[in-house]
Formats: sequence, C-alpha cells, structure tokens
Amino acid sequence: MSTVFYNKFERHAHGEGLKGQSTHYCAGCGHGLAHKYLADAIAELGIQDNTVLVSPVGCSVFAYYYFDTGNTQAAHGRAAAVAIGHKMANPEAMVISYQGDGDLASIGLAETVAAAQLGAPITVIFINNAIYGMTGGQMAPTTLMGQVSSTSPDGRTIFNGQPLKMAELIAQLDGPVYVERVALFSPAERKKAARAIKKAIQMQKEGRGYAFIEVLAECPTHLKMTPDKTEKWIKENMVPIFPLGVKKDVTAEPWFKLPKPSFEAQPFLKAVGASSEGTGRFCKDFPTHLNAHDISLKLAGSGGDGAQTAAMLIATAAINEGFDGTHIPAYGPESRGGTSYADVHVAKEEVLNPASPTPDVLLAFNAPSLAKFGITVKQGGFIIYDSSIAKDVKPMHPSITVVGVPFAEIAATLGNLVVKNIVALGALQAATNLFPKETFMASIKQALKDKAKLIPLNEQAFDAGVKAAQEFLAAKK
Repeated sequence: MSTVFYNKFERHAHGEGLKGQSTHYCAGCGHGLAHKYLADAIAELGIQDNTVLVSPVGCSVFAYYYFDTGNTQAAHGRAAAVAIGHKMANPEAMVISYQGDGDLASIGLAETVAAAQLGAPITVIFINNAIYGMTGGQMAPTTLMGQVSSTSPDGRTIFNGQPLKMAELIAQLDGPVYVERVALFSPAERKKAARAIKKAIQMQKEGRGYAFIEVLAECPTHLKMTPDKTEKWIKENMVPIFPLGVKKDVTAEPWFKLPKPSFEAQPFLKAVGASSEGTGRFCKDFPTHLNAHDISLKLAGSGGDGAQTAAMLIATAAINEGFDGTHIPAYGPESRGGTSYADVHVAKEEVLNPASPTPDVLLAFNAPSLAKFGITVKQGGFIIYDSSIAKDVKPMHPSITVVGVPFAEIAATLGNLVVKNIVALGALQAATNLFPKETFMASIKQALKDKAKLIPLNEQAFDAGVKAAQEFLAAKK
C-alpha cells in the first residue's frame, strides 16, 4: 500500500480490525484503482506534504479518510472553485480536485468550465461511471442513450438530451494544456490511466497549466452486474460514446509564478482607503450580561431605514474592541417596503455561526419587523422598536425587555430623518449596555471620516436615543 494512504481508515468502527483497512467503495468500483494511481503519482513525485486534495459530495466524499495529504471537503459541485482558491492562496501547493460525473458535469458544470478556462495549474480527476452512484443510481449527465436508471426507468431518451462529453468540452477551451480520457477495464488501459494521472500532476508541478483526466470507471452496483461484466460493458458501451485517448496536449512553457499572497493588514487597508490607526478601546470586559460568549442581534426594517448601516456599525464597534463581529445582510423583494434584515454577532473570541434565528436583541424599525421577529427573541432578551411607527405591540414573554423609542420622530426633530438608525443605536446602548457610548461613536466617526461635518448631528441623534430609552425604562419602573 502506498505511504500516501493512511495505515488505518478511521471511518469504520473507529478503524478497528478488518474494517480499519476497508474503504466504503463497492466491490469492483473504479474509484479504488483511481485512488491507487493518484496515491502512487503523489508518492513518486515526492509531493505528499505539499498536496491538497479537494473532494466534494458523491462517492468520492470520503477521500479524506484515505489520503494522508492536505484535504478539503467542498460543497456539491464546488470542488473546482475551492481548488482555485487553494492554488491562489498558496501557489506552491499541489492542488488536486477529485470529482464524479454527477458532481462535476451537473451541479458543478459552471465552476468546472470557469476553472478550466482560467488555466491555472490545478489537476482535475474526473470519474465518469455514467450514473449517480452515491445518491441512488439516478441518470447523470454522462448516462448513455437507452441506459436505465432510477430516474429513467425506460432508458435515457432524446428528451433527456445526449450524454455530455466532458473531455472534449474541456479540451476546446483555451485554458487547459492537457486533457485525456482513460479507462480501467484492462491491464493495458490501467497502465495508461496511471501514466495520465501522473503526467497531469507533473504538469502542475512544473507550473505549465490546467490538466483534466477523465476516467471511465465501473459501477457494478447500479449497473447490477458483476465486476467483470461491468468492465466488458464499459468497453463495449461507453468507449464508443466516450472515445479514449489524448484530447489536448499543448507544449506549454512554465508560467505560473504567482507570489504568495500577503496577509498583512496594511496593504489591504491602503487598498480600501482605510486607516490602520486604532480607535481606542472602551470596554472593560465582554458584555457577558447579554450572553457569556456570543451575542446575537437582528436589525430589521424597510429599505432606507438604515438597518444595514446600523448593523455594520455594531460589527465594526465589536472588532474595534478586540472582539469578533459579523454582519450578514439579507436583501430580497421585501426590501421594497416590507421587512429586510441583518444578522449581527458579537463574540468574545470567534463567531461560529453568523446567523441570528433566535436573537438576544431585536432592533425593529417598523411594525412588520416587530411582528415577524419579535416572537423569535430569546427569553431574557431585548426588543427595541420604533414606537413612532409600530403602535400595536403584542405582548411578549414577560422576561423580555421591550423598549419603545420613536426613532423617526426624534430624527425628524433633529432635521434629518436619515439619522433615525443612529437614534436606534443610542436606544440600544441605553437599553442593553452592549458597549459604552464611546465605542459606538468611534465606529460612527470611522464611517464618517470623509463627512466629518455630519459627526455632531450623529452624536446628537445618538444622545437623543439614549435619553429616550432611559426615560422609557424609568417610566416602566
């Protein structure tokens, strides 16, 4: 066994006994041979410690249990895009995308073509067994005409379209330098497959460009045949439709000499016109009275209410204080008059999930937002809403602190309705003590660095929001 494989496969029974040496592939499956040739090539080229293997959803999904290399699991169809990301982030890495036909040629077709046309040196191993293997034997883009599958019980017809010839499709693009289709049904074809896989990786190692190897592979389970009969079926039925051989082999000079990207903050800050100067820290500690480790907020309103800007200011304030902060905006048809929203998290160390389905705090700018999200707020949480717009407030759980502040009316009295979101931030500060006033104002001043004349108005709006919230809470006591 190649040293590129783990000595024990942890997938089965924690790797104990015989199951520690067996893969999840069916008897006679072509993936086993493809894995062997890939592992042999990695070992022979001496790149094991520098290899990143990308495997998506499908029968290849558990490749990371077997290959003792760098491994990344990609979403269905996205392996090529993930592979390009790895290559650009670490140009010296040997990046191999290992995908099946349902994955690469169907849901991942756009990413596949885009990555190939880009031409960056990655290696793509494409397993074509003419069927969706893992998910139940459905018709794949490569299923042959007349071939029976679980979704084409009468065989593939003209109304399903012709099978997709990926090697030919990729070869006609300008980006790839090497494209070959191989098979596994005989010793001679297996030798060709091993050579092709090694050559594709060698071309990446030399920085020559993108290489694509299509492997006609057996799937005895869904063909409902014995392994030897499946090999015969591949030879007699698939090869006439998917002819073997080299489809493209360009003598390309080594060209990929991309420097390692810099992850230093200063060049990025300069590019976006930001400053590296700190704003100062005003929090004595993380606001654990709201949540011990991660505070979730939802800001919701109509388009133009400024909920997204307020959300960004909160996330910026969190980062300025040395915490982790995230802002996920949600735009849709509702942003034209209904409810659009932003999810915000402030975490002591790291935000693990940026969504806020059950927020600790809701900041609602209109009545639909209050009605839609008020019921999702955690017990013991806070709801701060615009009482100049939302009049009919339904009872909430008694443990939730509900604060009504007329954001819009206060902003109007200040002469600019646009600052009602800053009024809301002031109310948020007074009601929850999420951050000190200085923390909020620092992020506001950052946002207005090119509009300094607006800072006094925004500070007035913030203070007015604080005062209104304090008066509301005092009246409830």
